[in-house]
Amino acid sequence: MAGNSFGTLFRFTTWGESHGPALGAVVDGVPPLLDLSEDDIQPYLDKRRPGQSRYTTQRREADQVRILSGTFEGKTTGTPVSLMIENTDQRSKDYSEIARKFRPGHADYTYWKKYGIRDYRGGGRSSARETAARVAVGAIARKVLGDSIKVRGALVQMGPHHIDPDRWDWDQVDQNPFFCPDEQAAESWASYLDGVRKAGSSIGAVIEVRAEGAPAGLGAPIYDKLDSDLARAMMTINAVKGVEIGDGFAAAELPGEDNADEMRAGNEGPRFLSNHAGGVLGGISTGQDIVVRFAVKPTSSILTPRRTIDIDGQETEIVTKGRHDPCVGIRAVPIGEAMMAIVLADHLLRQRALAP
Repeated sequence: MAGNSFGTLFRFTTWGESHGPALGAVVDGVPPLLDLSEDDIQPYLDKRRPGQSRYTTQRREADQVRILSGTFEGKTTGTPVSLMIENTDQRSKDYSEIARKFRPGHADYTYWKKYGIRDYRGGGRSSARETAARVAVGAIARKVLGDSIKVRGALVQMGPHHIDPDRWDWDQVDQNPFFCPDEQAAESWASYLDGVRKAGSSIGAVIEVRAEGAPAGLGAPIYDKLDSDLARAMMTINAVKGVEIGDGFAAAELPGEDNADEMRAGNEGPRFLSNHAGGVLGGISTGQDIVVRFAVKPTSSILTPRRTIDIDGQETEIVTKGRHDPCVGIRAVPIGEAMMAIVLADHLLRQRALAP
């Protein structure tokens, strides 16, 4: 199976399945002499870890990461860093009843058509479980970025319910189970998602990720644009169906006068009066905050009976039992942060390679 690697200079390959013994990643291009230990990675995995509230899957995984190579005495050596996360709470029997059926909205059918084999145990490679490895890689990417570039994300929409941007408070993100920056929205989402969960259904969400402190000049024209790489990175996350940079689709409603990010002279270079472009112009960073949003579809595994077919082409119905997120977008927040950090680390290393 090709297509498991991402990046140019900072490049990683993930491996493993949802119900296999372990999953992980091999990261190439990590500069030497960076401080790196499991303790630097674990907090980000803990943020993504399942089973932390009634609003996420109750699969109990410690998600303890092990560094198998690429470090010596607490520092990176410049050689590939290999990471492993063991699966400890697989329940493959939960999926035995659907071994021959295709879950609507899931990758069951397309994987079967492409590879001719069906790993029905939680979706195998197509499971969101794969993203744990990305979050671990994202922690290493943050080491490359250093303390001057801060990457953080938040859930800004659940189903039809939006946050109020005027109430945005980063301190609130870690104070509720939704990574929501709006305290009032988080309170209303709790009862709303309880209803969705008790009905055996699911709902989608929108996540916003921002990078503060990224220098101007990251990215390259035409086919290596920073925003195109960011869009691709977010689209590789399981269940993501749309990405926008800055104002995104809302920019289509603006006249040119309003959409243009006007500039004035500042003490430390240009000062932008707005950021409709999301910190990227012509595929190259402006030095403003880089803003990306992505939409996550509802979890495909639900208890509500759905019409489908089996591998023999016979019409049937399916109910997916097991432990599933009523809103998979919640745990997508740290994943989006990781992918943003990975893309920026890659482009930062590319920019350094251009330096005289």
